Amino acid sequence: MRLPGAPGSPEFMAAYHAALAAAPADKEARDGPPGSFAALVVSVYRSPEWSALARQSQETYRRLLERLRAEHGEKPVRLMEPRHVRQIVTEMGRNAPAQANRVLGLLRLLMRHAIDIGLRDDDPTRDVRRVRYRKRPFAAWTEEQIAQFEARWPVGTRARLAFDLMLYTGQRRSDVIRLGPQHLVGGKLRITQQKTGAELLIPIHPALRASLEAAAPAGHLAFLITELGRPFASANAFYQRFKPLIVQAGLPTNLSPHGLRKAAARRLAEAGCTPHEIAAITGHATLSEVQRYTRSADQSRLAEAAIVRLRPGGER
Repeated sequence: MRLPGAPGSPEFMAAYHAALAAAPADKEARDGPPGSFAALVVSVYRSPEWSALARQSQETYRRLLERLRAEHGEKPVRLMEPRHVRQIVTEMGRNAPAQANRVLGLLRLLMRHAIDIGLRDDDPTRDVRRVRYRKRPFAAWTEEQIAQFEARWPVGTRARLAFDLMLYTGQRRSDVIRLGPQHLVGGKLRITQQKTGAELLIPIHPALRASLEAAAPAGHLAFLITELGRPFASANAFYQRFKPLIVQAGLPTNLSPHGLRKAAARRLAEAGCTPHEIAAITGHATLSEVQRYTRSADQSRLAEAAIVRLRPGGER
């Protein structure tokens, strides 16, 4: 609010006290009425549980929570019933089942917080079931698709640098966009994964070194920058820029940056690396995750070994 007159004058002080009196109303308009769904969302943002989440998770959850707040912000939290939760999840599940299940998880987090701060005595999400659907895993890039992208985007382009950073480090895009010269340590990349906190020291592959020497921008703290010369604000912003590069290379639209992480794991498996060696690159916390990423490579290698044993002179 603009305060007219000289500081301390009657005109100034009258406006100053009026501004103070209006502050609670302004806060309510911003955060929502006490006990409302909007106020509960704001309270969660200020909680220790929220602060403990990884930044990437906070960004993802905030987008969904703000959508819910826009639709249900004025409604009293105490009046939410299981049928309301089912309606929200069901309506979203028609077109985006995975997102609907994520929203259900967020609603459970909100209701637990509501119980903790005394807004509710029960959890209306407790008996609401998740949406059942057939998951479509991220497609791992094949060698033919990798070659096709490389042909369209040669070494020296920013597209190829982004591609090589993902393929030759095996990292998530949320970690790749943060990499820069400060992470170079004796010919290796020192990475602390944002999602898991895992600390990795990954040797730089010759192909990646060539891309870095040809396209890494000088004077920046990030290898990957936008057309405006700035680091990517988020992993989603990077995804939105990288996805068209796939299309321009004439590749299937189901390919994604995450598919390059799976391709990196597949390549390591095909080279004969053990699950522990692969995890040392990808940072997977469990060997079962590594096996899920490399299942196709394991099947191909084992099948080939089996056929060799059936050939004349081979073991039977």
